[in-house]
Amino acid sequence: MQVRMVWRQWLTRHDRVRDVLPAVPLVVVAAAATAVGTSDWHEPRWDETAWTALSCLPLAVRSRWPLWVALFTLAGDLTLMAFATHSSLAPASSLVALYTLAVLGSRRSAWAVGAAAAVAITGVYAATHVESLVGGSSLLRFDFAIAATALGRAVRSRRDNLVKARERAVRAERTQEEEARRRVTEERVRIARDLHDVVAHHITLVNAQAGVAHHLMRANPDQAYEALAHIKETSRAALDELRATVGLLRQPDDAPGSRAPIPRLADLDALAGGFRASGLSVRVARTGAPVPLAPATELTAYRIIQEALTNTRKHASATRTEVILDYGPNSLRVTVTDDGPPGAPKGAGTGQGLIGMRERADAIGGRVTARPQPEGGFQVVAELPISLGPPPTDTL
Repeated sequence: MQVRMVWRQWLTRHDRVRDVLPAVPLVVVAAAATAVGTSDWHEPRWDETAWTALSCLPLAVRSRWPLWVALFTLAGDLTLMAFATHSSLAPASSLVALYTLAVLGSRRSAWAVGAAAAVAITGVYAATHVESLVGGSSLLRFDFAIAATALGRAVRSRRDNLVKARERAVRAERTQEEEARRRVTEERVRIARDLHDVVAHHITLVNAQAGVAHHLMRANPDQAYEALAHIKETSRAALDELRATVGLLRQPDDAPGSRAPIPRLADLDALAGGFRASGLSVRVARTGAPVPLAPATELTAYRIIQEALTNTRKHASATRTEVILDYGPNSLRVTVTDDGPPGAPKGAGTGQGLIGMRERADAIGGRVTARPQPEGGFQVVAELPISLGPPPTDTL
């Protein structure tokens, strides 16, 4: 096998030798055929052998000019058939040239030249050997020419199919790599968004509750002790969520027990309670007829509310915040409004928090707007789809 590979590589580098290589057995066979008599062997007819060798010379450039080589070899073989009427050799050099033209040339030129060569070879042989055009020997030469062309086209088709298969494999591998990179990027952004939400929310509450405890430590130790207890609970919740989020990076798969419970809108009361303990009054109201939400919609709504309350506690000098969940027929409208003073340093559209809100909403086909109110305060409005499936269609 190794010798075969080395031989193929050597022939690939020496194309002229590769092209002329079929001429060697053709000349040897031609010399042997002319030495065969009806009853015994005799000296080969060297004139026919030389003419056969001469007609094979154009094969040395058959891969460079396949059409011209086919025409020249055909002319040489027809001449040999016309003058050597006693020869029964098939036009071998022409067959090699027709095969090469079929492999390297276009389909139209290959079949046009192949059909013309088959007719010409059959006609000249029938005329010089006084045979019928439909005789066995004449039809055999016709079949040889057609078979050489058909074999060349079959090899060409196989090579083209292999090239296309390789291209498809390369394209599929490239697409798979791009898809993998895209998924990795999306997962990285999602984890970064979750980490931001968890850290910003809990650290903000811990900071606010620590400020309350510091303020009340001497004046009211009991309330300060209560604030410290809230700090302990909040920090423990932060550690649990961080452990669950970072633990996703170490999970080999998404087994049912590999994820922590996903926050839901039913947990809003506990979320609001944490902010109330830090000194921010939070009111949660629901309007419309509550309907089951897609899990992604429920998680997105929860995270948007969490981030909006965190921003209010961090950036706005607000004392009261209102959260309204308005259930519509096809969408959930989430509104978070605080009573901060006009011109509070809570910019709209800047910071990772607001960017994360918009990314979450965009991921499920929703949208988020955040803007300061003319009379003071800041408002975040999110429009989220109830279901992530295609909308229902009316059928008759």
